[in-house]
Amino acid sequence: MAAAVAQGAGQDAVLLAAAEAMPAILLGARGYVFVCPENLGSMSGQMKEMFDRCYYPLLGRIEGRPYATAISAGSDGAGAQAQMDRIVTGWRLKRVAEPLIVNLGAQTPEQIRAEKSVSEADLGRCRDLGSAFAEGLGLGIF
Repeated sequence: MAAAVAQGAGQDAVLLAAAEAMPAILLGARGYVFVCPENLGSMSGQMKEMFDRCYYPLLGRIEGRPYATAISAGSDGAGAQAQMDRIVTGWRLKRVAEPLIVNLGAQTPEQIRAEKSVSEADLGRCRDLGSAFAEGLGLGIF
């Protein structure tokens, strides 16, 4: 999903794994699309660790920048979405797109353990999110 968002955003996008996202890199960005899976009703541990590591170094330094989110979930994604929204509220980021939640419907133990794949239609929604985000930045809309 993250790769599809970056593909849609085009050549100016920087795709980083959560472990690679450092405060200096995030400080240099004009906006953010946070993409992660929901695990046990929460954002992934790697994404949480990124926010833990970057929160205070960026506090008061990135206010007003745009953000969007994309979450893959076994059911509703609401827990991960709520966590991310609470954290970026402290950064005073501005949501510029409705949350994109891809429900993979993994509810049984077998489905939960199985490798997941995102449909082409949902990857298209991710590309559209990236494209709209980049276009908004480029036009100075946000």
